[in-house]
Formats: sequence, C-alpha cells, structure tokens
Amino acid sequence: MGALPLEGITVVALEQAVAAPFATRQLADLGARVIKIERVDGGDFARAYDTAVRGGLGTHFAWLNRSKESVALDLKAGEGRAVLGALIERADVFLQNLAPGAAARMGLGAAELRAGHPRLIVVDMSGYGSRGPYRDKRAYDMLVQAEAGLISVTGTPETPVKAGSPLADIAAGMYAFSGVLAALVRRGTTGEGASIEVSMFDAVAEWMGQALYTTLYTGEPPRRTALGHPVIAPYDKYPTADGVDVVIGVQNDRGWAALATGVLGRPDLVTDPRYATNQARVRNRAEVDALVAGFTSRMGREELLRRLDEAGVPNASLNDGHGLVAHPQLAERDRWREVGSPVGDLRAILPPITFADAEARMGPIPALGEHTDAVLAELGYDGASVERMRAAGTIR
Repeated sequence: MGALPLEGITVVALEQAVAAPFATRQLADLGARVIKIERVDGGDFARAYDTAVRGGLGTHFAWLNRSKESVALDLKAGEGRAVLGALIERADVFLQNLAPGAAARMGLGAAELRAGHPRLIVVDMSGYGSRGPYRDKRAYDMLVQAEAGLISVTGTPETPVKAGSPLADIAAGMYAFSGVLAALVRRGTTGEGASIEVSMFDAVAEWMGQALYTTLYTGEPPRRTALGHPVIAPYDKYPTADGVDVVIGVQNDRGWAALATGVLGRPDLVTDPRYATNQARVRNRAEVDALVAGFTSRMGREELLRRLDEAGVPNASLNDGHGLVAHPQLAERDRWREVGSPVGDLRAILPPITFADAEARMGPIPALGEHTDAVLAELGYDGASVERMRAAGTIR
C-alpha cells in the first residue's frame, strides 16, 4: 500500500459543530495529523447534539471527528493560549470557525499569524464572511439555507423545506478542504502559505447554481417542484404495486421514447404532440405523470426496476436510511469499516475519495482531552507542569 497524500502535514483546528470538523476530517482521512482544540468544559458541543451512538456520543460528532487528536484547553487562560501558540508554531495549517472576530481578539488573526509564520495556511470559516452587513449575524445551517435561497427551491409548491442534510455546513467544509489542498500545492511551488476565507453563505450561493442563474437572467426564480424537475418531465417519484416508490428521470426525448416504447408499451406516445418534446411534456406534466404512474402502480418494484434498466431509462429506488445502510452497492464494494470511539467500535463508511494504492485512514474518534497529556509532552511540558495546569482548569 502507498502512503496517504497528506502524511506529514499537521493541522491545528479550533473547531466546533459541523462545517470546520467536516473539512478537517477529510484532511485526516487523507493522512494529515489533525489536532482538535476543544473547550475544557464539555468540548465541541456537537459531542452532545444527541446521544444516539450507543447512548453516549452524538451522531454528528461520530461522523465528523474520527482520526483526530483531542486537546482540551481553556483559551481564556494565558497558559492555554500559549499551548495553542506552540502548536501553531509547528503546524502547516490552522483552521478555525469561531464567531467572527473572536480569533483575532485572541491574537489568532490570519495576518498576525502569517507575519510570524509565512508558510502557515490559515483558514477562517464563518457564516457570512469577515465583512459586510451580515458579518455578525448568527449562521446555523438552516438559517443560511434560508438566507441563500436554498429553502425557496426545496420542497413542494405549497411548502418550502430545508435540505435534510446540513448542506450549508457540508458545502463550506468542502470548500475549506479543497482550499487547503490548493494552498498546499501552491506552497510546494512558492514556499508561501495562504490566508483563506470560506463562508457558509458564499458556499450555498454557489451551490444554488441553475436556480441562481435562472433568476438572474430571466427575472423569475424557479418554482418548487418537490421531487420533480422545473424544466424536465417526466422526472419524479412513481408508485409501485409493492407500495414503494421508484424515481424515474427522463433527461431528453430519446429517454422518453425508451420509456414509452420499452417500458410503458405505448409507442404512440413518442409522436403524440402533447408529449413528443420535453417542452410539451413540461406543459402537460400532470398528464405525463398520470400516464407513467398508471403503469408503474400495477408492477412490483423489482420488476419495474429491471424493465427500466433493460430499456436504458434512468431510475432509482427511493431509499430511506435503512435502504442505504443495507445497500448492496456499499456491501459489494466493501465500503464499511470499524473505527474506535469512547463508546466502543463503531461502523463508519469510507470517504468517497478512493486511492488505488492507499486506503483512507479510519482512526478512532477521540474522547475529550484524550491526547492533551501526550501533546503537551511533545511540546516539552513536564509532568508537574501538566498536573499544575490540570489543577488550575487550564487543561483537561
């Protein structure tokens, strides 16, 4: 097996919740050493969002924090800040998602840090960015989904809904992750670090994609179509005789011909002017959906999926979490691993980036402050100093 690409890279992360931990977990997956700085009084609050993982660990924390080292510091204490400063001295990357301005008030602003460490890559993550009228506005995932317009295009025509996964956090985490990778590549050429800013709002604005540009160039935002597509038909969920819905997505007129002829047994629908073109099918969406549903509702799911596949019509099962956990594609491709945690070994899914010669590191999820003593020893603190700091509440 080959080496993971980020082995030898050290990341110090002053992080909490979802966005920043998602970015650094991906760095850890690829071999980086990630030292997670947590509060002494409870640590990352995502540890206790819920207790669903064997009654003692939050699901968000289990998802986002494997392969990291936990160091618990009181950063209000001068000695705690000194420990963090010593860690940053040795780091390649410093990433934080505190409230806007909080890092700078502790002497951890990007300009200040890079003045002393020009090779350091500093990543500041926030809700709305470091400037502008929304700079200090609270920015949780649902709030940013709303502010950036994502909720306006998600849901039924009657009811807007937020995305079920924390997409604002995930989007920001992905851009922070890719920004660090790009900065490491540039540093390898120039020797210079970087100051990177990633906001959740900017990330979701980018992910609005077609909806954003439709509004920009037509003056009309796209309407909500639930599972349907605003400009393609048929593209929705359809019932089966088993009571389990199947999703069918016809992208073009060739796909409609394949569905009508190869599945529905209605070649006449290919030339019917009400359905012959995508534009016509969109205008007559209700009739198209009724035609398709009338056929699918008389057929079992497995038989329907087989016929759709044989005809080359794009389709999918409308799975829930159970369907994903038991999915044969994950099983056949050996995508599950065991990782250690404070509550015992847990199943976890491999990350999507798959190297042919090296598997992602699937290290344990740390207990709060599990690595404090070992990291302090690396920094040269003796046992007496460590115990004094612990007695003072500076470390845990």
